[in-house]
Amino acid sequence: MATFRSASVLLSSDGIRTPGTAALFAEPARRGGIPPWAGDFRLANSAGNGLKNAVGKTFTLELPDGSSGKVVVQSLKNGKGGVVLALMGEDAPPF
Repeated sequence: MATFRSASVLLSSDGIRTPGTAALFAEPARRGGIPPWAGDFRLANSAGNGLKNAVGKTFTLELPDGSSGKVVVQSLKNGKGGVVLALMGEDAPPF
């Protein structure tokens, strides 16, 4: 299982950039297919409480090395550690 954790940016379809930290993992591909991947995205303190209506929407996740991948927000949790989005990747993992 490949893992990745780093500062990243979620880019919405209308061009809004939301900074945060992505913690991602990929599982082995089944029968030669594309490996499924998912993870969490913790919004940076500077992002405030943005992305309140993000569940079910598709975003582009930009990684520090310039690679990117499409993700769908599965859920949103507010806690004392901040806002955390559960992500499900589309296509091949960018890490």
